[in-house]
Amino acid sequence: MYPPRSKHKGAHPRFGAMDVCPFIPVRNATMADCATCAKKLGLRLGNELKIPIFLYEEASEEEYRKRLPDIRQKAMGEYEGIKDNIGKEASEEEYRKRLPDIRQKAMGEYEGIKDNIGKDGWAPDFGPAEFANRIAFNVREKGRGPDKPGRFKNVAGIGWYVDEYNLAQISVNCTDFNVTNIHTVYESCKDDARDMNLAVVGSELVGLVPLECFLDIAEYYIKKENLFIVDERQKVALVIERLGLNSVSRFDPDKLIIDYKCKLADPPLMSMTVKSFVEILGARTSAPGGGSASALVAAMGTGLGSMMGWMTYGSVKFQALDAQMRALIKPLHDATQELVYRIDADTDAFTDYMTAMRMSKETEEEKALREAAMQKGLQSAIDVPLNTMKIADLCWDAMVELAKVGNVNSKSDLQVGARCLELGIWGCWKNVEINMKDITDQDYIERVSAEAKELWEKADKKSKEVLDLLEAR
Repeated sequence: MYPPRSKHKGAHPRFGAMDVCPFIPVRNATMADCATCAKKLGLRLGNELKIPIFLYEEASEEEYRKRLPDIRQKAMGEYEGIKDNIGKEASEEEYRKRLPDIRQKAMGEYEGIKDNIGKDGWAPDFGPAEFANRIAFNVREKGRGPDKPGRFKNVAGIGWYVDEYNLAQISVNCTDFNVTNIHTVYESCKDDARDMNLAVVGSELVGLVPLECFLDIAEYYIKKENLFIVDERQKVALVIERLGLNSVSRFDPDKLIIDYKCKLADPPLMSMTVKSFVEILGARTSAPGGGSASALVAAMGTGLGSMMGWMTYGSVKFQALDAQMRALIKPLHDATQELVYRIDADTDAFTDYMTAMRMSKETEEEKALREAAMQKGLQSAIDVPLNTMKIADLCWDAMVELAKVGNVNSKSDLQVGARCLELGIWGCWKNVEINMKDITDQDYIERVSAEAKELWEKADKKSKEVLDLLEAR
């Protein structure tokens, strides 16, 4: 965008006052959805504000128009060269793929870069930011030119000195964390700085970051340092600490991690107090009912199993079992988290069936539509408890191993846990059975009934095994 009288100033590669407007997929959105949003916004900005708009990355349909540095330099000559270069035809096939390339190639960067289009080494490499630039050139994909590429794909970078922080900074843009994640670049920068006898004091995240990106980084440090962390928030805290994200300003994950910033409220049932949930179970309503209660009971069972694991892990007396406890606690922890959400899923599925029952049935067509919707609702009401059984079923091996070697002081906890897990699976089985009587698809009835019965029979057998093992200790 053109600032008044073309007076916009800045050090970072850019098009103008608004350089980029990225769309990032969150929750059930896809990158294709984001590309559609980008095109709609671009069309509106172009029509209403009469400014040049360039699509980049996944939104661009031409390979040579995807890289942002390419678009910046080749198409528009950076900010200062926009008016002279806009509309010129790009001559290279791979120019417009990445954000940094679009900035540099399509528009020529902002101050004076139009005179250096096509030349290597245009970025400043002197003064306080000299070493930062050197490292930036090492890690960015472009490197120092066509014959001297950098280390990482989908990475752009430049170095400068930030007076506000009294520090040299390497400004890096990672456009696809699935290709090159933040920690990969950060650790490489630290290695280079160490070789130059320089200290890296931390990092700063500008904008929002997907939770998946952070969890991937957490797994890197967990594996590298042989840590044992299963809680999501603790993993986030680990990343913040390892990347030094609080070094120049406080990193607030609830504001800067996209999934947390856009997080919807937890489902109503799982958010209730124990007292409120028990009271609503006893109310004159058809839901929540046995299915939701079964999911909760199963979650209590896996939770108690996880508890025994934690009561064993880290204890000097059971130090030899630490590695085994790590392997046993994680599936129980993960299952507990999933099962808690199944409390609301069961009620929601039953609500879909009730909604179908209230559909109009005056005409033959309406009757057919109503019957189809009811059958779909019934299958959903069956599939939810069936899937709850499957999640709970995955925990039996861990429960059995804990019964063999876990801290015997938690014996009664695991006994209760085994019974809860068994009862939760039994309850879900009974919910499958009662909803099956109105299903008309015979193949579905036979297949699902057999699967549910098999899961229950296994739960009955495994629960007895856990209890027998514990009783013998």
